[in-house]
Formats: sequence, structure tokens, C-alpha cells
Amino acid sequence: MVDLGKALILLGVLAMASGVVFLLIGRLPWIGRLPGDIVFRRDDFVFIFPLTTCLVVSVLVSLVLYWLRR
Repeated sequence: MVDLGKALILLGVLAMASGVVFLLIGRLPWIGRLPGDIVFRRDDFVFIFPLTTCLVVSVLVSLVLYWLRR
């Protein structure tokens, strides 16, 4: 039961951290507007594919995970 308790605590901390990230993303104006992000606009349709933003976030997450493993 101790392992289950630790897992639930970890899950709760991860949920709180992701909630904070979602709150802060709206305050960063460059998210989704970097050079290389693809935007198609038509009369009543907008398609946004944040290619560069995804690459930047992927590199940052990879670096953080690399540092945590050391």
C-alpha cells in the first residue's frame, strides 16, 4: 500500500504541475507564433500547426529529462 500512496502523490504533483503550465502558457505571447509555425487562413477556417514551437518544446523537455537522469 505504501507504493500505491507514493504513486498517487506523484500523480497529484504531476497534475498540479501540468495545471500551472497550462495557466502560464496563455501568458507567453510567442507560443504558436514562432517563425516556421504554419498558419492557413481562409474565409471561415483557420488551421494552425506550430511546427517550430513543437520542436523547441521537445528540445527543452529532452534537456530537462536528461538533467534529471544524471
